[in-house]
Amino acid sequence: MTSEQTFIAVKPDGVQRGLVGEIISRFEKRGFKLAAIKLITPSKEHLEKHYEDLSDKPFFKGLITYMGSGPVCAMVWEGREVVKTGRMILGATNPLASQPGTIRGDYAIDVGRNVCHGSDAVESAKKEIDLWFKKEEVQSYTQAQHGWIYEK
Repeated sequence: MTSEQTFIAVKPDGVQRGLVGEIISRFEKRGFKLAAIKLITPSKEHLEKHYEDLSDKPFFKGLITYMGSGPVCAMVWEGREVVKTGRMILGATNPLASQPGTIRGDYAIDVGRNVCHGSDAVESAKKEIDLWFKKEEVQSYTQAQHGWIYEK
């Protein structure tokens, strides 16, 4: 399988709790490549577009308010099957259902404060990356350790 990209965001609770470095470290240790990163407090309009598929849910308004309450660390990660594996690194959306050793399993209790967002499919990753980053903000490079992570 070829390399793909995913969108991972450390939510305001994760940023405020000082977990950005730990989350970056877990993706790097797994062998994934950081292609873009920025700290941003997103606007209400930006968040409504990001979460438009949830707009009919009763928690939508609270989610938008919470996600705009402080800085978010937005990132693009790249690697083989990074979308699926990234979701595994994050753990289940409900932290109480997350396994120990996952980010949510280690650092979260409530769904509404589950530390991170991760794309759920390659298609949604592309949409989210385009929403959060300009093309020129996403870097294309080969890591020096590439041959030590991938056989071919």
